[in-house]
Amino acid sequence: MPKASELKKGEVVDIHGAPYIVKQLEAKSPSSRGASTLYKIRFSNLLTGQKRDESLKGDDMLSPADCQKIAVQFSYMDGSHYVFMNTEDYSQYTLASENLEGQLEYIHEGLEGITALLVEGSIAAIELPQSVVLAIVETSPAIKGASASARTKPATLSTGLVVQVPEYIEQGESIKVNTTNGKYMARAG
Repeated sequence: MPKASELKKGEVVDIHGAPYIVKQLEAKSPSSRGASTLYKIRFSNLLTGQKRDESLKGDDMLSPADCQKIAVQFSYMDGSHYVFMNTEDYSQYTLASENLEGQLEYIHEGLEGITALLVEGSIAAIELPQSVVLAIVETSPAIKGASASARTKPATLSTGLVVQVPEYIEQGESIKVNTTNGKYMARAG
């Protein structure tokens, strides 16, 4: 049973018999001595999509939800639905784009390392890999001798995501992007 202080974004817990996924997490430390840290957490019901805000103390216990995790790969789009394929038995699952809020910018065809959360046999949410490799489709030209400076410039990636990259990165290169905070990590091979 996870404590509120151990929760991570994307984790699924059981609240009053329903599975909820952690969407946002914020720790607030009160200024008075002896007061415990409060965790303001936004949950989303995996079955209904209803949002729920909770303020919990760090040692409050939550029970894990009854859901199955499987490895999937993004296959293709079918209208406004994303189709994912189970990498073991090749069965397919669809998920509406509304359920992928904040994750769409990282999903591209053939993306592997995705974990799907199944509730009652149907896909309810996905967990992205820690980082994804995306190609830069538009950025300003590289500046000679800029490798020593820490200045950045905006770059538009193949999925439409815009990230700040070092000035020496050029259009057409592939970069690694952190899916948790949307920041540039490194050049990709």
